[in-house]
Amino acid sequence: MAYIKEWKERIQSVIVGNDESIELCLIALVARGHVLLEDFPGTGKTTMAKTIAKTISGTFSRIQFTSDTLPTDVTGLEIFNQKTSSFQIRTGPIFANVVLIDEVNRATPRTQSALLEAMEEKQVTIAGEELTLPEPFFVIATQNPIESVGTFPLPEAQLDRFLICINNGYPSMEEEQIMLNRFKNNEPLQEVVPYISAETVREWQMSARDVHIHPDIEQYLLTLIHETRNHPSVKIGASPRASLALLRACQARAFLYGRKFITPDDIQVLATPVLAHRLLLTIEGEMNGTGKDIISQILEKISVPAEEWL
Repeated sequence: MAYIKEWKERIQSVIVGNDESIELCLIALVARGHVLLEDFPGTGKTTMAKTIAKTISGTFSRIQFTSDTLPTDVTGLEIFNQKTSSFQIRTGPIFANVVLIDEVNRATPRTQSALLEAMEEKQVTIAGEELTLPEPFFVIATQNPIESVGTFPLPEAQLDRFLICINNGYPSMEEEQIMLNRFKNNEPLQEVVPYISAETVREWQMSARDVHIHPDIEQYLLTLIHETRNHPSVKIGASPRASLALLRACQARAFLYGRKFITPDDIQVLATPVLAHRLLLTIEGEMNGTGKDIISQILEKISVPAEEWL
């Protein structure tokens, strides 16, 4: 059974177009990863994140990052209770099933770093005490282009925590007309009802881990990863975390499409959104293209496994 079709339809009652972006977000969620939505202001990044969150009947929080946002505004802090004459921990908005971090690159690097432990280890440390985050835990962060005024580029370590990076782009004229008519007299976001419970998401996350990968497909994936490290235009290639991220994403895609095995198509579809933002190019490489171009070149170069793996 393909689980993804009805889920996407629920989201597309609000979001016009962006079929691929919606699918990537759902794949990231089932893969226990996180998503970075990167585009210019006004292209629907926040609306998409809110709509996806509303289709899940778990807890939701939104954090607006600004230049004066502190790490404790995200994770929480220890406060002194005068009534009990003792210190107590007050958890922050990061403690939710779905967390929307709006304009993540407007916060200072110090505040951005507060997300590292939460996104990787599903926990935060407050006053020396390790606190586990709720399951499932899914971060959707939006980001304006680095060239925008008042932004701080995300460091490589932070970018590597995002399973998938998505660029929506501007809608077509037809899609924009549909959007205008849809929102002209209504607020479709308010009418969205949950499609899936947080517990079911957790079950799907566990089931996706059982999706099989044939040794030939695994070798295809590893060849792709290692080619990023040997490409002349790449200074720092995909890390071992990236190879595991691509595997998890492929497992999630196969599961959502009702398959029990990974195909080369899964890898080809997910390679760019999972790997491109993790590559650090040389100066010459940046002049000649982007991480997306590098991934496309490598996919064209390496051989695709024969269908004997079926």
